[in-house]
Amino acid sequence: MSGPGSALRAEAARGLQAVLAEGRSLKAVLGRLLPGLDDPRDRALLEAICFDTLRHRRRYEFALSRWLARPLPRRDQAVHFLLLAGLAQLKGLGLAPHAAVGATAEAARDLGRSGLVGLVNALLRRASREPLPESPDPAVACSHPDWLVARLRADWPGQAGDILAANNQPAPLWLRANPRQGRAETLHARLRDAGLDASLVGLVPGALRLDAPVPVEALPGWSEGALSVQDGAAQLAVLALDPRPGERVLDACAAPGGKAAQVAAAIGAEGGLLALDVDARRLDKVAQLLARLHLAGPGVQLRVADAAAPDGWWDGRHFDAILLDAPCSATGIIRRQPDIKWHRREQDIGALADIQARLLDALWPLLRPGGRLLYATCSVLVQENAAQVQAFLGRHADAAARPLPDHFGHASGAGRQRLPGEDGMDGFFYALLEKAG
Repeated sequence: MSGPGSALRAEAARGLQAVLAEGRSLKAVLGRLLPGLDDPRDRALLEAICFDTLRHRRRYEFALSRWLARPLPRRDQAVHFLLLAGLAQLKGLGLAPHAAVGATAEAARDLGRSGLVGLVNALLRRASREPLPESPDPAVACSHPDWLVARLRADWPGQAGDILAANNQPAPLWLRANPRQGRAETLHARLRDAGLDASLVGLVPGALRLDAPVPVEALPGWSEGALSVQDGAAQLAVLALDPRPGERVLDACAAPGGKAAQVAAAIGAEGGLLALDVDARRLDKVAQLLARLHLAGPGVQLRVADAAAPDGWWDGRHFDAILLDAPCSATGIIRRQPDIKWHRREQDIGALADIQARLLDALWPLLRPGGRLLYATCSVLVQENAAQVQAFLGRHADAAARPLPDHFGHASGAGRQRLPGEDGMDGFFYALLEKAG
């Protein structure tokens, strides 16, 4: 008879089916599934199973192709994803077979496939005794799509192996202290007093890192707005722009809001921030974050708008600084969102590059002479980054790239590229562009 353990595994299989067969985002799927589990340990296990399966999908798929006499028919697709979830428990998460095999096999019953309980049980018992079959194909071995492996090798021949390995590792929890409520050193002491092993990060002033993530609601100071969650590489984008007290700043693609909050804190009450996003629901998240951090005020405006069409929202007053964290392939944050590997297609990159170029060209006239624009992406692909900036500089004679220090990453054309996992951060590109005065 099935029980809570098998029900959880069945939910994991349904979630993986939604992500991999129906094209839904892992974040959205978990947002639907996790609230239905009362025990935080169950929520953590479900999340871990989904993450590990998506990180190592091709390795697990290869094993199934060797261990199954024939692929399961489409009507049994959910059981296929259940098998992947079982391999993740045994090989990725290292769960004891007695805790994983029986409950996962019984989950086939929860999925309406009682006749396959024996098959699932037998295959997972085999997996508990034998190592996974190894594929000679390096893209299978590192569990990435072929096109992405080829792109990374072409763009980063000396670092591609490290990037691929980092993409399959869990990411630490990065925090940013709200300077309106205290210094990072004070927050660091509060976290340590609460038994949390946090580290101050000298490369990113105001940042802290926890290598063992915890639920954010459990962090001291969370409810009163003393801190926010934001990867160190994302924090560096605003530090590269260097917004100053009293400046008028545009955050052109503001959601989810971490950078907008960082800008608002830097420019102070005497400054002005206009934060845009095309998605009203995502902009609501920005508003909620600013409210929790006590950074909302008359100088901070949020507007649902397309940054590439300023005729619909610009009031004609030039900005001192513009932050363009452009829509991109997100290939620098795969460790946080492993479903990106399976949702992104090679043909998407050219279309994204066109959007990025359109945004750059539309926003440049809105910058005052002598002002600066920070172009950033969470991509590691040259087409979206160094090549994009080089083309922009070729189109705009009044634009010049300003050098950024080494800690912003590897020199890459006119900008700097951070690669995933370096100093515990995500992959991010930065180029600081100045308008002729």
